[in-house]
Amino acid sequence: MMSAIDTRGVSRDSLFLMADISVESRDVERIKVRNLSDSGMMGEGTIKVSSGNRVTVDLRNIGEVTGKVAWTQGNRFGIAFDRIIDPKLARTILETGETKAPRYAQPALDCEPDPIDPRNLRKL
Repeated sequence: MMSAIDTRGVSRDSLFLMADISVESRDVERIKVRNLSDSGMMGEGTIKVSSGNRVTVDLRNIGEVTGKVAWTQGNRFGIAFDRIIDPKLARTILETGETKAPRYAQPALDCEPDPIDPRNLRKL
């Protein structure tokens, strides 16, 4: 009989990240990743999973990782990955090559109001 491995002491990154998951090669659904370690993760969502289900999780900056559901509790579940990952990559912001803020975050180019022409003023 195989005994369960206690992973409670494993270093985890607590975070809030969205990921796509496919259970037993079914349709892909969106879940929340609550914490992430090099060997597994805790997810949360309305997706129905059971202990032992095979899953594929698409994690930001890491890609697809396969694994097995280790536990479930309400709408939360644990996944043990088939391979070791670098969880810090999920926190990394990809460089886009842009060196300035996006246009919507930049100040208006012409902030000075038009000069007031006294001829257009009304007398009260």
